[in-house]
Amino acid sequence: MSIPDPEGVRAALLEAIQNQITANNPPETEQTFGRLIAAGFGEEEVWRLLSAVLAVELAAILREGRPFSLDAYVKALKALPDLPLDE
Repeated sequence: MSIPDPEGVRAALLEAIQNQITANNPPETEQTFGRLIAAGFGEEEVWRLLSAVLAVELAAILREGRPFSLDAYVKALKALPDLPLDE
């Protein structure tokens, strides 16, 4: 298996998050974006935090061979700016 291009992975994560916000699915993605901006985080930092949450969930899917867990994803979004790896 080849090592994925980090910029390609970053772009794919950002696109997925933008799609979630556009579709309002899950609504917690846009809510979290707004909450973090209102808390004083810069837009670039907010995108980084949202991307980290999605990356952790995707890694868990691959590692555990399980389907996407909306509950785990939303829980991690609501915990931001604390990252799932900080636990």
